[in-house]
Amino acid sequence: MINVSDSAKDQVFKLKADQEVTQDAFIRVGVKGGGCSGLTYLMDFDTELKDDDKVFEDKGVKIVVDKKSFLYLIGTELDFAGGLNGKGFSFINPNANRTCGCGESFSI
Repeated sequence: MINVSDSAKDQVFKLKADQEVTQDAFIRVGVKGGGCSGLTYLMDFDTELKDDDKVFEDKGVKIVVDKKSFLYLIGTELDFAGGLNGKGFSFINPNANRTCGCGESFSI
């Protein structure tokens, strides 16, 4: 399962409204090779499910992950922070052994 913090939930709904994303759109989360730690997180709005997708819903936010990425993301929480020290979505991934300073890449 992938969980969503309250602050991430609020920001997802705000972005959907600001970007005029359709109500049936969901958050697609994934992992690809790259970044300074070896793997990089991906996140975007999507409306098309694929055959190997895993679907989760937490706090009213629908999250879809492809089967391969899910292996890296089991138990992850999507969070959002705003403030003087930075602003944006972050992944709290219990499977990551190491993350880079910016938090956008990790290794297992």
